[in-house]
Amino acid sequence: MSENANVQKIVPFEGSKLSKKEQIATMFDDIAYRYDFLNHFMSLGIDIIWRKKALGYLKSIQPKLMLDVATGTGDFAIMAEKRLHPDKIVGIDISEGMLAHGREKIEKLGLGDKITLQSGDSETISFPDQTFDAITVAFGVRNFEHLEKGLSEMYRVLKPGGKLVILEFSNPTVFPIKQLYNSYFRYITPLIGKWIAKSQAAYSYLPESVKAFPQGEAMRTILTNTRFQAVTCKTLTFGICSIYCATR
Repeated sequence: MSENANVQKIVPFEGSKLSKKEQIATMFDDIAYRYDFLNHFMSLGIDIIWRKKALGYLKSIQPKLMLDVATGTGDFAIMAEKRLHPDKIVGIDISEGMLAHGREKIEKLGLGDKITLQSGDSETISFPDQTFDAITVAFGVRNFEHLEKGLSEMYRVLKPGGKLVILEFSNPTVFPIKQLYNSYFRYITPLIGKWIAKSQAAYSYLPESVKAFPQGEAMRTILTNTRFQAVTCKTLTFGICSIYCATR
């Protein structure tokens, strides 16, 4: 069984008759109200540094129209607007709960004319071919039900010469970071999720989905097979996180 087939079988709610996509939407609806806090709390704020580094890969192309896939509450889109100053960013997500929180944030920041969040599925992106200068995904690709289909859709709506930047968790391999990381993810993360977000299932799913997701060279191969070019992988913080860049 391929690594991609493995990750498709990792779901938040074992025994549920819902599809992975439906389970993901339900899970994020449930934790939306605490999602931003938990992201920063559990990463000790390092996720903000990771996001900034990822967006740095887009500075050279100065994108005017951007798509943020699996945008959640719009954190990455908001940071992209502040750092890259595109004309427009569209964020899509399958969780209406997350989008609702994101729209509130964007409204408060006065960015409604710059950032639009809308319901959307990575596997059926509702935009014409070659629409966007850049596409970003932060901590979302491992939740795709069909990874290659999602990547193919992003390739389709990206302009020739446009850039895709994916930020995703990965598994460190260096001692003792690997052991500390695995213990934290396996034992501490679910407890924090249960305590703060009232959802142990969501934060038990997190380490399992990271463990099963194709990483490094495997992910580079998948991107190349999806016709992307100049595919690179940069690991951050002892391999806890990876940035994948590719162009059309």
